[in-house]
Amino acid sequence: MDESGQEKTRPNIPPMPDGLLNELKKRLTSDEAPFLRHLGKHLTLEWMDSNDRRFGLTRFEYNHHELFRRRRLRVAPGPITIALHPNLHGDDTLYRHTLVHELLHAAGLIEHDGNHAAIVNDIAPAPKLSQSPTLQRMREEVLSKLPERSWICGECGHTWQRRRVTLPNRCPKCAKPFSHRAA
Repeated sequence: MDESGQEKTRPNIPPMPDGLLNELKKRLTSDEAPFLRHLGKHLTLEWMDSNDRRFGLTRFEYNHHELFRRRRLRVAPGPITIALHPNLHGDDTLYRHTLVHELLHAAGLIEHDGNHAAIVNDIAPAPKLSQSPTLQRMREEVLSKLPERSWICGECGHTWQRRRVTLPNRCPKCAKPFSHRAA
């Protein structure tokens, strides 16, 4: 939503935040990211189908053999498409985090190693659950499908509403390690 409380209209094409490619260029070498210098010309952003379960994906037109050859020869990778989930619209922090992750793949960093995670966290850290409407909606969807709506402490019998997917560590009333009691 914007400052006036009105819902933002989703653009036809996902926007590229100003300066994002330049931030990546400052952080990466041409050995790490051989396709980064070509992204300005060869990259297309699009919205993926709303039924997709992923936040984003990166698609290369060429197969992995041709991409390996192009990487070795340091030539353009050909057309690249990054598709982002439409639910990311309006959740700026998660949108930027997901886009940076996919841009690293498009630039040639395929592995999800420590370097990949460090770059994403430096440029666009993941939002906390409390800061992301998308993550909050996802949590609510998961919780609504779970059979248990509340937790019951096996020690003191205290009952409280389930607000998390994972088992709690301790009972909020008696503070003893949580042991689950059937309802």
